This record gives sequence, structure tokens and C-alpha cells, in this order.
Amino acid sequence: MLETSPFEIVSAHSPDSDDAFMFYGLATKKVRSPKLSFKHVLSDIETLNKKAREGFYHLSAISYHAYPSVADKYVLMNSGSSVGDGYGPMLVSAHPMEPEEVKGKRIAIPGLMTTAYLSLRIFEPDFEAVVVPFDKILETVQSGLADVGLIIHEAQLTYNKVGFHKILDMGKWWKETYALPLPLGGNALLRSLPDDVKTECCRMMRDSIQYALDNHAEALEYALQFARDMEPRLAEKFVGMYVNHYTVDAGELIPKAVQLLLDKGFEAGVIPHRTEVEFVG
Repeated sequence: MLETSPFEIVSAHSPDSDDAFMFYGLATKKVRSPKLSFKHVLSDIETLNKKAREGFYHLSAISYHAYPSVADKYVLMNSGSSVGDGYGPMLVSAHPMEPEEVKGKRIAIPGLMTTAYLSLRIFEPDFEAVVVPFDKILETVQSGLADVGLIIHEAQLTYNKVGFHKILDMGKWWKETYALPLPLGGNALLRSLPDDVKTECCRMMRDSIQYALDNHAEALEYALQFARDMEPRLAEKFVGMYVNHYTVDAGELIPKAVQLLLDKGFEAGVIPHRTEVEFVG
């Protein structure tokens, strides 16, 4: 690889405020390298999961649920995980309901490849999934097209303001059941990239996340433009929930948690084959 000609990495991630926060250093060139340049593509996570099956981007955010279907093409990055430690996607309804009552119900979900859906299938395998965009879940339940909603993103912080009731927090249930955080999504790198490119990508991703944490106010201001009109206080809380020390460095715990998630998904019949997780960086 020539020092004078940077290798362009096409990097795809969601326009959510937590992703925007962690990619801030890279997107604004606060973190740079003579070896690599980054071109950023923004897309919703379900689209990114599908594109990853084709090996479409050099670096892509994916749901951990999607990893078994892309593991032949991608390896996971040590930096960039969104992890719920005792919190995560939530089951909500328009009327109070107990967790055991969701059995057999129509549940609005944000996508079949999301980790939210996988964790729900592990908790309760018997329900009818109604797939809708994540930002339409509450109105789908309100309209009667679903009995229960599985919410992600900022709806986790606002559902009660519009009259919904929490049935179960999947991240809390996961932590109480398995004594591990719930790993929701991460970053993946094409296996076919040269090793030195992979190493530099991992360094820059880690530095970008650390830069955002060290320069919190400016990174948050940047992320707010992607926060879908969420008020700054809520956006800051949301970013704080999903960009943490596990995001900087997955350590040994997050690969262990991802492996358990995928093994339980296989046992539940949601994932078609066992997959060994592989992290780099």
C-alpha cells in the first residue's frame, strides 16, 4: 500500500445519534491517517444488514443477529459495539400487560435481522411478527394492527409520554437471565481487506470513539443533527446509553456475550447454523 495514495474505505452506518457520535472523529477528519481515507454512507440498519450479505461496503455497521449470515465475508471490529448493560429494546403496549401475556400476540418488530427481534424470539418463540419501520411501531400498535410493539432507538425514552406501558425491557431480562450485557450491533470489516488496512481501520475507529467521548459537547452537537427532532437532553441520554467503555473496546466480555446470543438464537431455531464469532483489533 503506497503511503502517498490513501486507500479509500467506504464506511456505512446508520444515521442514528449514537452511530453519528461514534463516527464523529472520522466523519469530520479529526481522526485521520496517511494510509486511509473514509467515505461515509448513511443507511438504516436493516438495509445495512442486507447489503452486508453482498459484501457491499468495506466497513459496515450491522446487527449482531446478522453476523451469521455475513460471517463468510466480514470479521467483527473490537470497537464500535452498541451494548445495553441492563437495558435495551423494549416490549410495550397500549394497555398494561404481563410479559407472559405476549405469547401468541401480534408484535410489531423493527426488522427480522435486528438483534431486538432475535432476543425476543429467545425470550418467547410463539408470536406473530409484524414487520414495520422502527419509527412506525408505536402507531402500528395504536392503530390495532399489532397488540404489542418491540421498540428500539429513541422510542425507548419516549414511549410513556404517549401513553404506552412497558411490558419488558429485553436488556434487563437478558442481564438477569445470563448475567451479561446485551450486544445489539457492531462494526464489521471485509475479510478480503489487507491485514494492514484492517489494523489501521480498527485503530481509527477506536480513536474516533475515544475522540467523541473526550470532546463530548462538540460530538454531541454533531450527533444531534441525526437525532430525528429528539430534544438534546434525551439525545444525550440515548448516546450515553449506547456509547460506553464497551464501545471503545469490546474486551473479552462482549465477544462472549455475542457468542451466547448467537448460540441461543441457533438453539431457538432463529439462526440456521452455529457461528463462531471473530473479532479483530
